[in-house]
Amino acid sequence: MVVGVAQVLLRIPNNHSLKGKRSIIRQIVERLKRQFNISIAEVESQDRWQLIHLGVSQVGIKADAVQASLNKILDFIEGMGLVEIVDMELEIIHFSTKRTFYGKLCSCF
Repeated sequence: MVVGVAQVLLRIPNNHSLKGKRSIIRQIVERLKRQFNISIAEVESQDRWQLIHLGVSQVGIKADAVQASLNKILDFIEGMGLVEIVDMELEIIHFSTKRTFYGKLCSCF
């Protein structure tokens, strides 16, 4: 099992209120959830009206597929034209399910 995690810092040009920020976040989150099978949330900077700090995660079987999907998500965000990507950090985490679950399953029988 592979988990891909991204932290994305976005800047909203020409925004002057938290109400405007919430509207943009809602648009981004709804479109990303509809387009991709991901978990996404605003994780920091809730009181800063020109910054959005999103956390994105996706689970998959192959690291390269998860990495490619996260890159597509970043391209999609940029392509929306609502925000500018200021910074991003991607991480791929590998988990071995065979040791944990199969071992417990076999010991039950």
